[in-house]
Amino acid sequence: MKKNTSVSTPIAPKKSSAKKPIASKGVTPTIKKVPKKSVSRSAIPTITIPKKHSTAKSLVTASDPESFWTNDGQILNNLVALAESFAAMDTVLYKYHVQNEQNDFADWVETVLDDMACAAALRKAKTPKSAYTAVVRHLSQYT
Repeated sequence: MKKNTSVSTPIAPKKSSAKKPIASKGVTPTIKKVPKKSVSRSAIPTITIPKKHSTAKSLVTASDPESFWTNDGQILNNLVALAESFAAMDTVLYKYHVQNEQNDFADWVETVLDDMACAAALRKAKTPKSAYTAVVRHLSQYT
């Protein structure tokens, strides 16, 4: 067997680097208070955030030849008229204009009224009630 030849040396404790106050003949050290610098409000620069420009769009009204003619004879020329029509529309008339991939309302809103977001929402609608809700939500973006 090998003997442990390493010699362990005791580790000396570290000395504290904090200075001890020196007491001199009856004098106690005093701490000076430094007044905080105050800044007047007028010296602080103001940051102005520009107001966002209104994103409200003008309501587009289609001309007579570009108006939407429903199968029951209604003539629709803007989103307000379309929403009113959806409010009173029965499912049979809605299904006549919306079948499988065909959606006459969405196509008209996209091409004539130039509202891509509303057209996308109309393509997702499956009933006149959900189409009404989609149009009313988009009407809030108009002035």
